[in-house]
Amino acid sequence: TEDEITLFERDMKEFWTEFKSVYGTEQINQTLTLRDSCKEAIEALSAKWTKKLKEGDLMIDKIQEYNSEILQQNKCISEKEEQLAEIKLNQEEEQQKKLTDSIQELKEELAKQMEILSSKDKAVKEKMERLCKSKVLFEECLGLEIRRIHNEQLQFIFRHIDHKDPDKPYTFTLSINEQGDYEVTSCTPPLDCIAEFQLKVRETNNFPAFVANIRKAFTALSYK
Repeated sequence: TEDEITLFERDMKEFWTEFKSVYGTEQINQTLTLRDSCKEAIEALSAKWTKKLKEGDLMIDKIQEYNSEILQQNKCISEKEEQLAEIKLNQEEEQQKKLTDSIQELKEELAKQMEILSSKDKAVKEKMERLCKSKVLFEECLGLEIRRIHNEQLQFIFRHIDHKDPDKPYTFTLSINEQGDYEVTSCTPPLDCIAEFQLKVRETNNFPAFVANIRKAFTALSYK
């Protein structure tokens, strides 16, 4: 957890302060290497759980939304069934048929809602899996950093694009809208072709190509 990581880093700093007062330069240099390795491992662990939290949050939001609708449908069905049970034998057959038909319609609508829920859950899981698998590739090959920010969005930060200023960031922010499509919510510096790239990734579902094309566009912009 993040609390455990913070506590571990604090203990490492206290250990380092005490260690420097006892050992010489050579031992300190060796410990520096070990400390850096530990820090890298901690950062990797933090990134891993951040991805898992993102996946879980998205799926929980979708499931809660559809569960609410399903509960409402079940409530309506129960109410209709209670009304049907209260009808006396001498009441008109037509009234009984109307209530029976109404219950059947609600059950069919409930079945459709559950099918939609299953389909959307599957689509969200598949997209998040592709995002997670692509993250490592992007960071290694494209010099890309991916951050989770507010409103369940992901921020993509490119560096080493401007040869005059390698640390200059080129960023865009991505979310998944209510239809389950990728949506770019911001882009700095702005790109005229971002709408075209967004439309293409919705059609092809080729997310790695989408990110690579944006990086190429940023690179071309840096030479202007």
